Amino acid sequence: MAIEIKAPTFPESVADGTVATWHKQPGDAVKRDDLIVDIETDKVVLEVLATADGVLGAIVKNEGDTVLSDEVLGSIVEGGAAAAPAAGAAPAAQAAAPAADGEDDPVAAPAARKIAEENGINIASVAGTGKGGRVTKEDVVAAVAAKKAAPAAAPAKAAAPAAAAPVFAAGDRVEKRVPMTRVRATVAKRLVEAQSNMAMLTTFNEVDMTEIMALRSKYKDLFEKSHNGVRLGFMSFFVKAATEALKRFPAVNASIDGSDIVYHGFADIGVAVSSDRGLVVPVLRNAELMSLAEIEGGIAAYGKKARDGKLSIDEMTGGTFTITNGGTFGSMMSTPIVNPPQAAILGMHNILQRPMAINGQVVIRPMMYLALSYDHRLIDGKEAVSFLVAIKNLLEDPARLLLDI
Repeated sequence: MAIEIKAPTFPESVADGTVATWHKQPGDAVKRDDLIVDIETDKVVLEVLATADGVLGAIVKNEGDTVLSDEVLGSIVEGGAAAAPAAGAAPAAQAAAPAADGEDDPVAAPAARKIAEENGINIASVAGTGKGGRVTKEDVVAAVAAKKAAPAAAPAKAAAPAAAAPVFAAGDRVEKRVPMTRVRATVAKRLVEAQSNMAMLTTFNEVDMTEIMALRSKYKDLFEKSHNGVRLGFMSFFVKAATEALKRFPAVNASIDGSDIVYHGFADIGVAVSSDRGLVVPVLRNAELMSLAEIEGGIAAYGKKARDGKLSIDEMTGGTFTITNGGTFGSMMSTPIVNPPQAAILGMHNILQRPMAINGQVVIRPMMYLALSYDHRLIDGKEAVSFLVAIKNLLEDPARLLLDI
C-alpha cells in the first residue's frame, strides 16, 4: 500500500516552500518518524517525517522544486522494507546449517558475510552481483568503502550554507554562481519593501554601560547558580528597558494596517539572531511579563534552535518591536532597518572605552551607541527621541527597572 508524503500545512504568512534536501532515495528503507525531506520556506526549514514503515517509492518533487501547502512530494510503500527480509528469511535459515558443514551460503559467500559482520554491514542491504543475485566478497568490500566515505560527505553537506561564499586563491579569475536561499531572498525583498514603503528615519544616542556592567559582574555567578545555568547577559537588560519604554510611548509599539493604527497592549519582542541560513528574528511573547532569567533563557534557547535549524514558523511570526545587536560582531554604529509591519527597531552596538566629561572631569567610561530606526508616518521625532532617552536612563540607572520610574 502506497502512502503519500505531503508537504506540511503552511500558515497564512507562508505562500509556498522549496524542496531543500531529500534524506532518502527511492528504494531506501524508512521507519516511522524517520526524516524524509526538508522543505525550506521564507522563514524556516520544515522537516517532513515518515508516517509509516516501508520503503521510499517514487519522488514527485525534486530538490529545488516549489511546493504548496499539503502538496504531494512522493510516496512510501508501506511494509516494503519488512517484506524484503521476510522473503529472504527462509533461505537465510536454511543457510545456517549448511554453512557449518563448510557449504556455500545461498545468499552470500562465507567470506562476504564475515567481512560484513566485522564492519557492521547488513548483508541484506548489499546488492549482489554474483550468480542468482549472490553477494560476493567484492560486493561487501565496495559497501564497506561506501560506508567509510559517507561520514566524510556529511560535514560537506552541513557546511553547505558557507559554500555560498567561497574562498578563492590569489590571482584566480573564476566566478561561482549559487542561488539565493529562500531566507536570504525574502530578507532582501522585505528590506527593499521597508525602505520603499516607509518614511524611515534613524535617531541616535549613547548609553554609559558602567552600572549595568558592574551589576552583571557582581551577580552573574549567583544568577547562573540560582537559575539553573542561565547566564546573565546584556540583552535581557535591553529587553526589559525596551518593554518599559514601550509602555510610556505606545506609538513605538504600534503598527499601521491600511488607514488604521493598531496599538498593541503587549510587548512581543523580536530578537535578531544570526544563523548559517541568514538573519532570523524569533519572538519573545509578552516580554513585559518576563523576568531577566526568563528572557536570557528564552534567547539562549532560540539561539540554539537557530543554529540547529529547529525554529518553528510560530516562533518567528509576529512581534511588535525588534532589537538587534551588531555589537557582537564589532559594529560601532549602524542604521537598522525596520521589520514591517512593526514601526521601530532598536540597534545595539559595540561597547568601547571612551573619554567622557562627567561633572567637569574627563573619565573613561564603557560607552555604547544606540540607534532607533522608526516609521515617521506613525512616530514623531519627539516620540522617537524621548523613547531612546528613556531606554538610556533606564540602563544607566538599572534601579529604575525595579522601581518602574
